Amino acid sequence: MAKAHNTSNPALRSPFSWLGAHSNTVLLACLLVVGGTTAFIAVADLVVDGASRRFDERVLRAFRQPGDESKIIGPAGTEEVARDLTALGGIAVVTLITMAVAGYLLIERRYGSLLLLLGSILGGLLFSTLLKHLFHRDRPNIVPRLSYVFTTSFPSGHSIMSAIVYLTLGTLLARFVQRRLLKFYFLSIALLLTFLVGLSRVVMGVHWPTDVLAGWSAGLVWALLCWLVARYLQHKRLVEQPEEAESGE
Repeated sequence: MAKAHNTSNPALRSPFSWLGAHSNTVLLACLLVVGGTTAFIAVADLVVDGASRRFDERVLRAFRQPGDESKIIGPAGTEEVARDLTALGGIAVVTLITMAVAGYLLIERRYGSLLLLLGSILGGLLFSTLLKHLFHRDRPNIVPRLSYVFTTSFPSGHSIMSAIVYLTLGTLLARFVQRRLLKFYFLSIALLLTFLVGLSRVVMGVHWPTDVLAGWSAGLVWALLCWLVARYLQHKRLVEQPEEAESGE
């Protein structure tokens, strides 16, 4: 009788064993990375060719009052709400949230997760900055801007960073709960915040709609790549598993 293979030996494991029991989830993430990359390239191509100009202008004007384009459509206080929402993707708020989560991971002695988090956020910031320098698109000037800006327009940095930060935190929280409803809840809140931040940038007149669409696509791709890296590093025991949360004492 042939001897059974010792599958417990790491050397005999499949190189894809890190996919674990949720290989379908990993496959979906990979497909979304491809889809998000394709979407970003398609939007960037339209922007470079100037084919998106009419769409961008029409959407920007749709959020302003016909008789006075310095005012946003909607009831009194809409501009203040938009300003509050856009701040959720700003560098100050993103930094505070990141530092708060980093402090928690430091207290829990989850050093691998801490380094991964900081690497994801700082890498995403660098990624966003490089894309802006690469395309160097001017900011909208067809309606008054309701927020101070000092960088180039494409892609939207607020959209990228909100996608990276909130989706990363959403997936992190989802891994610490067992109920699917709670997982769905955390991810839904992350997606909602990302959507509202991007929408607010168009409402405030500081970004073309295609800037935001590209920002969402790029941010989603970066967040998913970081999630895939985290899953691989957890398999290699370089980043703590969720069940190790109580073993830091």
